[in-house]
Amino acid sequence: MRKTLVLTLLTVLSVIPATAQAVLDYPFSLFSPPPFSPDTVSVLFVGDVMMHTKQIENSLDRETGEHDFSQWLVHVRDRLEKATVAVANMEFTLAGKPYTGYPCFSAPDNYPDYVADCGVDIFLTANNHILDKGRKGIDRTLSIYDSMEKDGRIWYTGAAADEAQYTTRYPLIFVARGVKIALVNFTYGTNLGIQSAYPKVNVTDTTEIAEAIRRAKAAKADFIIALPHWGTEYVLSHSASQHNLAVWLAEQGCDAVVGAHPHVVQDTEVIRVRRKEGYGYKEVPVVYSMGNFISNMSARNTQVGLMVTLKFAKGPEGARKILPPEYSFTWCTRPGTLSETFSTVPVKEFLDKRDMWIQKGDYDNMVRSYERVKAATGITD
Repeated sequence: MRKTLVLTLLTVLSVIPATAQAVLDYPFSLFSPPPFSPDTVSVLFVGDVMMHTKQIENSLDRETGEHDFSQWLVHVRDRLEKATVAVANMEFTLAGKPYTGYPCFSAPDNYPDYVADCGVDIFLTANNHILDKGRKGIDRTLSIYDSMEKDGRIWYTGAAADEAQYTTRYPLIFVARGVKIALVNFTYGTNLGIQSAYPKVNVTDTTEIAEAIRRAKAAKADFIIALPHWGTEYVLSHSASQHNLAVWLAEQGCDAVVGAHPHVVQDTEVIRVRRKEGYGYKEVPVVYSMGNFISNMSARNTQVGLMVTLKFAKGPEGARKILPPEYSFTWCTRPGTLSETFSTVPVKEFLDKRDMWIQKGDYDNMVRSYERVKAATGITD
């Protein structure tokens, strides 16, 4: 019922005309307690949902020919379901058979169904792999997501089939518990390109991003969240270009920035920018990278991910506030370690469960990696 209600509101809001007049900057402070009893909306963000060759092979039931992912997110499913809205970066195409992994991804058709069934409400599609299978691949991917939307199961943003979808999905605006939130999702680029103007993937074009933010303000969004696909792979700290773009996004009116792409967790910071109306400063939390949520990657630090919860509060007379971000580290186990398949676990809940592991060395690696990434990024969960 939660998904159906939220996504019905999404459908209504997606047709807000882009010609509406711009509105105010938002009076909230990040870390001081709210002076009211607000309606609070929790939005849970997770990193890269991937489908490597080993994942395709491991999930295949040889007798039925179907792919079974039922154990992959079983340990984090409750968190996805409990969030008011859960958002995931879907880093693959649905180009059909033959299913393929890196470097050109085409995941089994029932993979997004499983992710949605586990509680993910919004799919992000602006990433470097969305055009891996060219025009036919992205057309088929968006068509499947369109069908899921019509069934009230998910919504997606980051790519659009035509101009009408582009203006109504960029930004994607939804309402939950009376709080209107706009998502602005874009990527530094794609591994392959197409010649036609559409379908279109949102890229890091500041003119286009600024226009998306303007549309969010015109629609009177209470909060604007930027979701960039950016950064240097496998590096635990953000780059100068990421910081500069984050500052620009904050200055344009974004209220939080949550990034993906490097396949490892990166550090966080709070950026202070002066309000355009002269009401002092506002503080914008920035999470530079959430790392992988589920994948077959095993290089140093790539099995550690980060779930990020942002809570949005709206009180009497329109007062608005983002509460301090909440973080939870995850670990993606590979077949033969915790079980015979892939499984993402919340690290803190499993720190005293070494006996559950088939391969004790994987548990030890989890603990070492968790402590190392925490020390490097300064993130406390």
